[in-house]
Amino acid sequence: MAQVKKKIAVMTSGGDSPGMNAVVRAVVRMAIHMDCDAYCVYEGYEGLVRGGNYIRKMDWDDVRGYLAEGGTLIGTARCMAFYEREGRLQAAKNMVHSGIDALIICGGDGSLTGADRFRAEWPSLLEELVSKGELKKAEVESFQHLNIVGLVGSIDNDLSGTDATIGAYSALSRICEMVDYIEATASSHSRAFVIEVMGRHCGWLALMAGVATGADFLFIPEKPREDNWREDMGRIIKKHRDMGKRKTIVIIAEGALDRHGNKITPGMVRDLLADKDGLALDTRITTLGHVQRGGTAVAYDRMLATLQGVEAVKAVLEATPETETCFIAVTENQIVRKPLMSAVKETQAVAKLIEAQRFDEAMALRDTEFSDQYKSYMMSASMVLGEGNHVKDNEKMRIGFINVGAPAGGMNAAIRAGVAYCRSRGHEPIAIHNGFAGFARHHGDSPLGAVRPFEWLEVDNWASKGGSEIGTNRELPEESGMELIAHLIKQYKFDALFLVGGFEAFHAVSQLRKARSKYPSLCIPVTLLPATISNNVPGTEYSLGSDTCLNELVSYCDKIKQSASATRRRVFVIETQGGRSGYVALLAGLSVGASPVYIPEEGISLEMLTTDVMHLKNAFANDKGQTRAGRLVLVNEKASNTYSARLIADIIREEAHNRFESRDSIPGHVQQGGVPSPMDRCRAVRLAIKCIQHLEKFGPRASDTPDKITKDPLSASVIGIKGADVVFSGMQDLEENETDWKNRRPKSVPWMSMKSVVDILGGRPAYPAPASHLEGLAAKDMKRGL
Repeated sequence: MAQVKKKIAVMTSGGDSPGMNAVVRAVVRMAIHMDCDAYCVYEGYEGLVRGGNYIRKMDWDDVRGYLAEGGTLIGTARCMAFYEREGRLQAAKNMVHSGIDALIICGGDGSLTGADRFRAEWPSLLEELVSKGELKKAEVESFQHLNIVGLVGSIDNDLSGTDATIGAYSALSRICEMVDYIEATASSHSRAFVIEVMGRHCGWLALMAGVATGADFLFIPEKPREDNWREDMGRIIKKHRDMGKRKTIVIIAEGALDRHGNKITPGMVRDLLADKDGLALDTRITTLGHVQRGGTAVAYDRMLATLQGVEAVKAVLEATPETETCFIAVTENQIVRKPLMSAVKETQAVAKLIEAQRFDEAMALRDTEFSDQYKSYMMSASMVLGEGNHVKDNEKMRIGFINVGAPAGGMNAAIRAGVAYCRSRGHEPIAIHNGFAGFARHHGDSPLGAVRPFEWLEVDNWASKGGSEIGTNRELPEESGMELIAHLIKQYKFDALFLVGGFEAFHAVSQLRKARSKYPSLCIPVTLLPATISNNVPGTEYSLGSDTCLNELVSYCDKIKQSASATRRRVFVIETQGGRSGYVALLAGLSVGASPVYIPEEGISLEMLTTDVMHLKNAFANDKGQTRAGRLVLVNEKASNTYSARLIADIIREEAHNRFESRDSIPGHVQQGGVPSPMDRCRAVRLAIKCIQHLEKFGPRASDTPDKITKDPLSASVIGIKGADVVFSGMQDLEENETDWKNRRPKSVPWMSMKSVVDILGGRPAYPAPASHLEGLAAKDMKRGL
């Protein structure tokens, strides 16, 4: 007798959030891959109570095209009936009739709490249904235990125990996009805008939006302003206006309070700014409302939702009756399972602490990044007022800021944050324009040399600007002339260098470190903040600009896929940037549902191409003409020296024999992005400040004691995010142990584990791995038959 397949259902509940559709797609396809039957419960708990056509079996192709859709395609609705036991009895009956005893729920803390209660009551619900005669004892015998796994879909990012909730970064992106638009009209008319964002008990959206856009003033529930907040706001905004700033942006969370628990409304702030006896600014209120929930999910939310959906299926299959109800979280960049109710209780504790006006305790329950970002924002405000914590005169440093390599989103935000921190501490930040090439050949140009101080009024507007306002260049110090660079560092009396850039910047720091023994003036602290779309700098799992790049590439692929779907039977082969790092191609493939994805770390072989082309032929042969029939293939630009995107498209076209079409497309430098993503902006601020704090530990005139500098491994360093920690890694250790110099990338990367998920959810069949290349004498001997 054939074994009955396990039936797994997925539902979305509570407020919708971008990324929920990615969860549904991942759960359905992973369940089918694991030889289970997949079901969707439409309209949330309401569908569970109503049953019938609200609980539907899903096939692989039923979720095609889900990734690019906003909201939730299987619906969500308030269900008062589920609050009552009678409603939960009906829900249990419907699940037994459908053969389902595993449920994956994506929603907020209220929805997940309801799910946990449902699971706890499950045995008694079945017992009652049998006693009433609504179910037979034989029917319920194989459904004695209900397995439930939760995923947190919430734009507020308000659940404790996870670094990010599904939809939060999409909502933040929408807010920043709106604020950027508002800034243009505010500047044109010299107006003030008070912008209200969501967040009753959690100020994450307001805080991150304030940091990302460089807002003048900020209100969040966890950290109410002091009683003199009116005077503080007036002083800061007046100072900005006196400096020549034409626009004023105040961001306020809907749950903003004062120290005594009294609500602060946008109207109160507007009246203060518009007061004829005060600032007398032409002030407007903008309440963003549900626009924050709208639109498609950004790349990060698609990736997060997909990986969590896959893990949720594994969790319900591995669960036992004794397993505590868990939810899937992201912690330290790892997808993990955590107890649901302890996280819910901690989340509710924050709201209670705010209500009890125990604000410091509420703030302590937020994660480290939240705290760091708040301190960064407040530092900027104190700097404007000249109230920063200045160091003593003999501790003040002259720090050179230089961008090296290709432009990347977040470079300007990093420079702005670094300059703000320097000013708050009394240090002197100096811009070195156009990289080492500008430094070497244009430092003394008249009237405007490449080495010059920053003007804060100009720098203050850089938070949301793409590219590099101080210019950037790929030239390395040795190419510019190391002797000249050493001489110029001494001439301009630099006490430290702060580099922002990609692998070229990494190589530059390496060259500067190695040249110290020959040029004593190079014995100064140097640190690098990685910024490259390729995300290929050793010492970090994340580089500024990579998130912006992914968003641009995902948006591009969505449009291409729409074109491919409109013609129904077309494949697009898209070439991505990234050098010899497959990060961009792989994560974009995960976010847009591409299959296959070709990356340099794996390579391409003729056998692999043959397998993939045959898979495409079979897919189109069995296609029933659905409107979402377009398919994408992603190829990293360096995946193969022979098999380019164009050649692969030609091979597919030839093998299609006019049964379907194939096109190649190259987005090129579009992938560098325009306006940086909020994630890149916020992380740029946090990391840049930590870089300057690291440099100031060495103090001024470090070159006077060269032995001290050369013996300290962190005097030449790279800042990076590893797991949940921000760490500095010594350059020498990275050079010798973690760098694949030939391929310009780290020797090992954590994101390669996602490759199997991309292949599984894309329906890619098993393929033979390409043979590794032989090098040097081994290759010569093999060719000679030795």
